[in-house]
Amino acid sequence: MKLDIVYEDDYLIACVKPYGVPSQLDKTYGVDMITLVKEYLYEKEVEAVEAEGKSSEDVEEPYVAVINRLDRPVAGIILFAKDESTAAKLSDMVHDRKIAKFYQVVVRGFMKDAEGTLKNYLYHDKRDNVTKVVPEGTKGAKYAELRYEVLDELDTDEGPISYLLVELVTGRHHQIRCQMAAEGAPIWGDSKYGTVKEHPRPVKGAHGKAFNKGAGKNKGAKNKEKSEIGLYSTKMIFAHPVTGEEVFLHREPEGKAFEIMDQFDW
Repeated sequence: MKLDIVYEDDYLIACVKPYGVPSQLDKTYGVDMITLVKEYLYEKEVEAVEAEGKSSEDVEEPYVAVINRLDRPVAGIILFAKDESTAAKLSDMVHDRKIAKFYQVVVRGFMKDAEGTLKNYLYHDKRDNVTKVVPEGTKGAKYAELRYEVLDELDTDEGPISYLLVELVTGRHHQIRCQMAAEGAPIWGDSKYGTVKEHPRPVKGAHGKAFNKGAGKNKGAKNKEKSEIGLYSTKMIFAHPVTGEEVFLHREPEGKAFEIMDQFDW
C-alpha cells in the first residue's frame, strides 16, 4: 500500500489513513499505519545510502510514533513523529490542547442547533470497547468537549442526514462517535453507537524488511465493526514543535458517506 503523504520534514510525517486500516498493530495482525510509515522511511533511507555508494546493511529500523490515533473505520490525516524528542513535544502539545483538530462528519438525523458545543463525561468500557456518556463524578469518567457546525442537511429515502464540521477540543476514546450518538445523531455507517432521535425540523445553516512482526498471521480474523463510517480527519493546525512555524495540514474528505452528500447540488 502506497502512502498518501500530506506533509513531511526531518521531524514529522503526516499522511492519509485509509478506512479500515488500524493506526497501529492490533489483534487482527493486518497492515497498520505505523508499519507502513516505518517501511516507507526505511526504504527512503536505504535509497539515500545506496545512492552514496554505501552499504545499506546497517540501516536501522526507523522510530515512528503516532500522535493522533484514528479509529479503524475512520479515515483522514494522521500525524507521526520521527524521533522521541519530537514525539514528547507533540504529546505535550496534545495534552495542552495546542493542536487544533477538525473532522468532517456525516450523521444520521438532524441536529437541534445549527452550531454548538457538546460537553459530556465519558467512560470507556474496555470489556466491549465502547464509550458511554455518564454523569459527572462517575469513577473513571473523563471530561469531553467538541464544537460543531452544521454545513448542510438532506432528506433522503433512507432518512435525514446532516453534514458537519467538528473541532475536537479533547481527544477521548471514540469521542465524536459517542457524543454524536448521545445527541441523537449517530455517525453514518456506525453500527457501534446509538440510534436516530427525530428532531422536528432541520436547522439550516519494498526492501523486504518486516516491521510488523505479526503481519499476516491472522488475516481471517473477524472484525464486527464496519470498515467505513462518515468520519474524516480533514484538518490539523499547530506550531511546529522544533521550528515554531505554523503547520497547516488539510485534505478534503472522501468515502461513501461524502459521496452521498456530493450527489446533491447544494
